Amino acid sequence: MAVSPLANLNSKLSLPSGKQQSKFAGQSVRAIPIRILTVGKKRSQGVQLIVDEYMKKLKHYCSVDDVRIKSNPKNARDVVAQIEHEDIAVMGLIKHDEWVVMLDERGHDVGSEQMASLIGDAGNKGASSLLFCIGGPYGHGKQLRDRANISVKLSSLVLNHEIALVVLIEQLYRTELPSLDIDVLTMTGFLFLGIGRRN
Repeated sequence: MAVSPLANLNSKLSLPSGKQQSKFAGQSVRAIPIRILTVGKKRSQGVQLIVDEYMKKLKHYCSVDDVRIKSNPKNARDVVAQIEHEDIAVMGLIKHDEWVVMLDERGHDVGSEQMASLIGDAGNKGASSLLFCIGGPYGHGKQLRDRANISVKLSSLVLNHEIALVVLIEQLYRTELPSLDIDVLTMTGFLFLGIGRRN
């Protein structure tokens, strides 16, 4: 009896603790497409320049898309209604076989090595892509919280959506880049990660 590759998508991800290497160090993992979904107003020019630069660099290692949703899409005056409208808009963009990472101030605290493990896990569990969700000014709605495979925080500080985006995209680039001594070989759709800090 064959097991569906999507069966693993509903499981929650467990991250390695502490400052240990990625569990995929020296192994081949599937290069998974990444989508970054942000809820917010129009970005400042400075932030957009940084995002464009990192997107250009990341595209050498994997497919990456920047998806934006306008905050408060129906101009609701009530905060609860605003969160619900944003939640509906976000859920409408999530693919059924996508690994969803919700960025939230109450999420798991992750380091660069754990981010590499998170990406490796998503790629090896049959997900079509990896989606990082950055919420609007009032956070995420209930549907996304229920759908997310994992919730992570980028900092103990509360970050606005633009700063969170810059931190996230830099960490994704760091995960894919030789600054952590990551040997990257893209051959036949696989990404080879040899992860360890350089002295």
